[in-house]
Amino acid sequence: MTALPQPLSRHVEGVMLVIFSAVIFSTAGIFTKGVDAAAWDVIFWRGIFASAFTIAYTFWRGSFAREFFHMGKSGWAAAVVGALGTAAFIPSFKYTTVANVSLIYAATPLVAAVLSWLSMGERPTRSVLAGCLATLLGVAIIVSGSLGSIHLVGDLLACFMDLVMAIMFVIYRRYPETPAAGPAVWSSLLLLPAALVLGTPFTDTPPQISILAGFGLAFALGSVTLGEGARRLPATETALLSLLEVALAPVLAWLIFAEHLSLNTWVGGALIIVGILGSQIASSRRKGLP
Repeated sequence: MTALPQPLSRHVEGVMLVIFSAVIFSTAGIFTKGVDAAAWDVIFWRGIFASAFTIAYTFWRGSFAREFFHMGKSGWAAAVVGALGTAAFIPSFKYTTVANVSLIYAATPLVAAVLSWLSMGERPTRSVLAGCLATLLGVAIIVSGSLGSIHLVGDLLACFMDLVMAIMFVIYRRYPETPAAGPAVWSSLLLLPAALVLGTPFTDTPPQISILAGFGLAFALGSVTLGEGARRLPATETALLSLLEVALAPVLAWLIFAEHLSLNTWVGGALIIVGILGSQIASSRRKGLP
């Protein structure tokens, strides 16, 4: 008699979900650079379709009312901050390489650790401080390689995105009851008026719009799977698995757009990865995690 397949453990489910989300998120630069549409057009269509998918998901989960009617001040703050991050994130790909954006964005958790220290008194450990210094140096090296070129604009936008997304992390750390889906949808909707003024989304061709629809659905799917995976794993393990996005994004850009990394990006990126991995591994050992 054939034995029935055993259900996956909660931990394995979490690992698979977070890895899947990292793969999805690594395609952001491909979607953005793969269309001729201007950055604000990308923001418009991505926001429309990502919002529609996320709202449908909350209805399926039966959490629509909680997500959208009980956001509170922290939820609205997260929505505004998320909108600012998106307004910097999408244009950054138009001005610099996918690798630069991805590697600079990887420093966000450690920037959030510093902000938590300054705003809530959560003193980081020595390993986190060392990781912050390494990532700060890595970002400085990457940005210095873009001085005197148009890439500098993209790098600076990515740095701004780092800061505002770190602020969002602190909001959720300070107010853990803050819903995620509602603020994510509103962060997209808040940008639609600006996108209509600064862009020309209705002049985009149907093929372009279909690609951006895929971007919106992919982003929403990545957000959902990351949230579900994070519920099943320790925060440290989630952070480590999410680093797969940083490794995949430059590889995809190299394969599809033949983007080559500069020496500054190699050196700075290595410092950022070492800083993040070192701090997370030290945190895992301190907490007795494998």
